[in-house]
Amino acid sequence: MSAPRRPTARPHDADLHLGATWIEAPCPVLVVDRHGGLVRLNEAARQLLPDAATGDWLHERVPPWLSEAHERIGDGLPAASAGPLTGRIGERLLEAYPTLGDGGDVVWWLVDQTDRRLAETALSDAQARSGILAEVSNSLLSTLNVQRCMEVITSMAAEHLAEAAVLVAPPQGRRHPLTFAHQGAPVTQSVRQVDIAAVPGLAEALQGFPPVPARWMDPADLPDWVAPEGFTSPIGSVIVTPLPGHGVPAGALILLRSGTKRAFTDGEEVFARLFAARAGAALSAARLYTEQAAITSTLMRELLPPELRHVHGVEYAGGYRAARDHERVGGDFYDVHPGADASQETLVVLGDVAGKGLEAAVLTGKIRNTLHALLPLADDHERVLSLLNGALLSSHHTRFATLVMASVRRRAGRAHLRLTSAGHLPPLVVRIDGTVEEVTTRGTLVGALPAVEARTVETVLAPGETCLLYTDGIVEARGGPLGDEFLGEHRLRRALAECAGMPVEAVVERLQMVAAHWLGDGRHDDMALVAISAPKAPVLTVVDGYGRDRRRNR
Repeated sequence: MSAPRRPTARPHDADLHLGATWIEAPCPVLVVDRHGGLVRLNEAARQLLPDAATGDWLHERVPPWLSEAHERIGDGLPAASAGPLTGRIGERLLEAYPTLGDGGDVVWWLVDQTDRRLAETALSDAQARSGILAEVSNSLLSTLNVQRCMEVITSMAAEHLAEAAVLVAPPQGRRHPLTFAHQGAPVTQSVRQVDIAAVPGLAEALQGFPPVPARWMDPADLPDWVAPEGFTSPIGSVIVTPLPGHGVPAGALILLRSGTKRAFTDGEEVFARLFAARAGAALSAARLYTEQAAITSTLMRELLPPELRHVHGVEYAGGYRAARDHERVGGDFYDVHPGADASQETLVVLGDVAGKGLEAAVLTGKIRNTLHALLPLADDHERVLSLLNGALLSSHHTRFATLVMASVRRRAGRAHLRLTSAGHLPPLVVRIDGTVEEVTTRGTLVGALPAVEARTVETVLAPGETCLLYTDGIVEARGGPLGDEFLGEHRLRRALAECAGMPVEAVVERLQMVAAHWLGDGRHDDMALVAISAPKAPVLTVVDGYGRDRRRNR
């Protein structure tokens, strides 16, 4: 039961002492005596408190935050410990400023802060969402792995947009890759056959159509597979939004909130679409990179030099270093095409295409494929070179190449070689005593002139002797003490002489180390080399009456 209304006290005295300024103020103003009786109200105050009238008790018309502050002033205490007094009256947020008048009356000036606070809240929300989008972009741009990208998208969606999130990727056959996340639990992934038509708007989102408004969707219609494992709360609100990709949709995102949380607002739906746009772009970029990487890897396998091995009693080893350390292929190449059996020659080809990088590598691939097609004619080096020259002249490439061919066959423990150079550096042979000889084959380069001239030279390798084929990147490696001198053929010969009798793999490794040490950190061209060796005969000894290959038992 409320206290009786008190009689109006000294209205004219109040006007006399405080003036008429408060009456005309645009903000609500209340004049209250020290006992808490409402003395006067201006027109703005009457609109704020339509039921209030002169003579009412203040505590009956205003919330406690204001009436209690007035009581403290009446008791001689400050109205607030720090800053202005703030509170709500109805739906309005107000700041109250007291002014003391004569006779203990207090004039309360109520300044409406509702619109300012709404603007501040909207600005704060916008800044927070911008920060979230920036964080999303940074996190997603840090990976081009599709699986990791889906994990990041779903995890951040559950953290910033909802309580749980499900990313549905485009189908792989009849199954969809799914990524689940909810707050406080690890991200999980699976590939399942699910009925996307059972989720309203999901089929459309996977086709890139705009999302269905959340208020049109009934969470009770969602199938069980949508809820992540461990998310046991009843679903109260759901958003299904597409993930736009580059030309084709990158998937769809399902956002879930439990029934205990507030439903998604229109602003949150808009923000979810902004989040999805960035997520879709990142996911699409990751998929595109993965596809291109797979294509590149497939093509790269065809361009990389082969692994060399022991073939028909002859040992082979090769080494390759591209002009740029971050590249794996370039303009230098080598191949070994084994004969059908030990009676057939093995064809070895080492070449150097003019230029560096990917364009040179593409022409390298064409030359290697052409030579592979010409293998049935490999016994005639000049004919093979002539046909290769014609193929290069008829192509759109304007580059030329040098190469050297070696046909190898083992007879009576020795390796017999037929060597033909097409504008290439002559091969070198290191004998068992350390002597280094040059094989005097000569010829014109391929892909530049209408006809190719070449001279084939034969040589024989005794056991432990090695023939070296190399590109000009080796002898033109610029370095040394001052960093401006070529390695040169004389240094290469000296290093090769030191390799006399060494296994063929060790010869290649040693020469690569010499070139790398000479280069230091300097620039260099593509470098390739192939070593062909007649293996040493095994040393036999008698153990328990049986001959044993000591070399194989070391």
